[in-house]
Amino acid sequence: MNITKRRVAFVAALVVSVLAIVTVCGLAGCTERDQVSHNLSQDADNFNVRRRVTVINMRSDKVLLQMEGCLSIKTDKDTTELNVIAELPNGEYQKHFIYLNDWTMYTVEQIDSTKTDKYNYEFNFLPQELPGVKITSKD
Repeated sequence: MNITKRRVAFVAALVVSVLAIVTVCGLAGCTERDQVSHNLSQDADNFNVRRRVTVINMRSDKVLLQMEGCLSIKTDKDTTELNVIAELPNGEYQKHFIYLNDWTMYTVEQIDSTKTDKYNYEFNFLPQELPGVKITSKD
């Protein structure tokens, strides 16, 4: 009887040990990825990562606009808007709202990591896709 109790205790301890090792290995595998993801998101929100936002009309597969620069990006789920903030050279900020609907989608690409001119950004409308809009430039 004593030997049976020892076997049960040994098997239970072995199972707990294996589960602990599997849990530790599993957590160690995703910890670095999660930390890197968090750090990149924080750098981007601090305007230290150059990004490109592209909004696409999914009916026509046409690009509606692109915005590139050191941008902080957030999706407002209540209003289905994409909020994009860019820092200007004088320390001021500009906030842009991009309305999203069932037929539009957006992508965000990281152009490079750090050490970029955080005050340089572009916002490009593609007028051939916006009926009734005429954009002129003064070069």
